[in-house]
Amino acid sequence: MDNWLKPALDYIPEWLEYQMHETEQPGCVIAIVDKGGVVLERAFGYADIVERVPLTPRHRFRVASHSKSFTAAGIMKLREADKLGLDDRIGQYVDGLHPAVAEATIAQLLSHSAGIVRDGTDSGQWQDRRPFPDAAELRSDLAAVPVIEANTRFKYSNHGYGLAGLVIEAATGTPYRSWIKHAIIAPAGLEETEPDMPVAGSVPVAHGHSAKLPLGRRVVIPGDNPTNALASATGFVSTARDLARWFAQLDPAAKESVLTVASRREMIRRQWRYPHSSLERCYGLGIISAKTAEWECFGHNGAFQGFVSRTMALPEPALAMSVVTNAADGLADRWLDGSIHILATFAKHGAPTSEVRDWTGRWWTRWVAVDLVPMGGKVMVGSPTLPNPFMDASEISVSGPDCGRISLASGFAHHGEPVRRIRGRNGKVDEVWLGGMRFQPEVVVAAELEQHYGG
Repeated sequence: MDNWLKPALDYIPEWLEYQMHETEQPGCVIAIVDKGGVVLERAFGYADIVERVPLTPRHRFRVASHSKSFTAAGIMKLREADKLGLDDRIGQYVDGLHPAVAEATIAQLLSHSAGIVRDGTDSGQWQDRRPFPDAAELRSDLAAVPVIEANTRFKYSNHGYGLAGLVIEAATGTPYRSWIKHAIIAPAGLEETEPDMPVAGSVPVAHGHSAKLPLGRRVVIPGDNPTNALASATGFVSTARDLARWFAQLDPAAKESVLTVASRREMIRRQWRYPHSSLERCYGLGIISAKTAEWECFGHNGAFQGFVSRTMALPEPALAMSVVTNAADGLADRWLDGSIHILATFAKHGAPTSEVRDWTGRWWTRWVAVDLVPMGGKVMVGSPTLPNPFMDASEISVSGPDCGRISLASGFAHHGEPVRRIRGRNGKVDEVWLGGMRFQPEVVVAAELEQHYGG
């Protein structure tokens, strides 16, 4: 483990805990893998806010479109065995399709460039108004003309990945669920992953939750409905740990994987840029590629009724991380990106030196909380309320055990002003002064607020 990684892993849960309390999200689990080994795994909140069931890392989540990476890997596994080719026409494996759909290639299915309808003519399955379609219903939808011509742009399609599942069944003569477990999930050592509901009754499963609006309160969403013929697109049930381990194995540099290096390179290769989007992201074969905090990364997102999740592998530091949440407005994207920024900041500045190591803690005023986070030979003044707590962060240069100076800050902050720590009779730090602003522990400021302004 790099020396900067441990202090970064110590801070990420502190930041996430603040984010959870501030946003009043039901639950969240984060897992980070370093060179294949789990180095952080923490759960926050509840698996069910009505029953007040504490969430654990072992609770399973609906991880939705993460399923596509497993399906794409299954196709690549069959390609390695010469059971099919990426340029094969879909009609070679599945009949009853519209001629234009049948002419599309397997590669176009996996890269979302086959022009196929996203969710059919009635996507009520996503609102819990109807069951997810079975194979006959999926084939019926795919007998219609494609929405646009193939190979003209990126156009996301759950139906397209449902069709990829039918291709796997045709090529193997085996139901998708059983084949993908035998060929991909089990060899990858993923013991907490299933291709669809139901799962064994003894397995702990997190419940989903609605957003607060329009009711003004959250309601519990069971999230136990099977996805039938769309399991290959959105059915998977997993944990943050398994997802992080899975995407770590898709890194071409990973020493162990169910796929060859060539297959992994082909999956993560950027084939289509997101059109008409403010996000600079690209799609490969079941893989989303992006750049965060100057690090190239790849992975996938997932959104199901009452669940939002995101997983990314970062090849340069050989890390992979996953954030799973159980709310329709879950902040998995924001929290994963924030965690990457935290890692990148520690990687840039390094582990704290002995002179600054004890300059830590969360300190409050009536307006705001700040985190003192030592790294390298300085102390960063982090803002735990921000999506990136070190965005435009002030920096403290320490000159003595309890004194220093704000050596870098924005023009609206306290650049150049002194910093001091005040200790109580027990020798512990009771106050931190940043310029003329006094920061105290949370309980002190909370009591002061109540006394000054009322309950």
